[in-house]
Amino acid sequence: MPEQSEHFFLVTIPTSRAQNAEVFISEHFRWKQLDKGEDIPLSFNDEDAQLKVILPRRFWDEIAEEVKAEFNRRLRGMGMKTAKWVKAGQIPVERSLGKELVLLAWAIEECDPFLISTAIRNWLGLVPEERWWLYTMTNACTGHAINGKGKGWRKAVRFALSENPVSESGQSAMRRRQLGGLFDLLPDQKS
Repeated sequence: MPEQSEHFFLVTIPTSRAQNAEVFISEHFRWKQLDKGEDIPLSFNDEDAQLKVILPRRFWDEIAEEVKAEFNRRLRGMGMKTAKWVKAGQIPVERSLGKELVLLAWAIEECDPFLISTAIRNWLGLVPEERWWLYTMTNACTGHAINGKGKGWRKAVRFALSENPVSESGQSAMRRRQLGGLFDLLPDQKS
């Protein structure tokens, strides 16, 4: 990871499988070389390592496979090695993928568990650039793991992704849009 960029996200999965155990997702601006077995420290207020969201384990378990499939699809498309989530421990995530992951986590952190599948479908319906933009706007105002929870952009993201149902046919159209270019949607124009 540091050979590409020192800016990365980190998913910290607890060893406990209890549904109320917490998964932490943090953003880091500097890579720290650690001794084997040593964890990267998490912080609420460190400028170089900011905790962005805390999810109940059961919520993480709901999104982990879909997120992995989406990220691996994109990695394969770029000719890169695919990845998997470990059962417990810390997993560095490339910065643009980390932004997308945090956006989905913000959308579900306080939602009804029955709406998580809707949030995933809506998140999948966004192209990466839309996810990055939403992350940037939300992070600027309400990016703190605790102080930003349930406010402003973060609340809006939750409602936009979790309480805005998408039909399966709508999902297919969005997937086609994702795979095609912007100009594939415009009618031919003759001058």
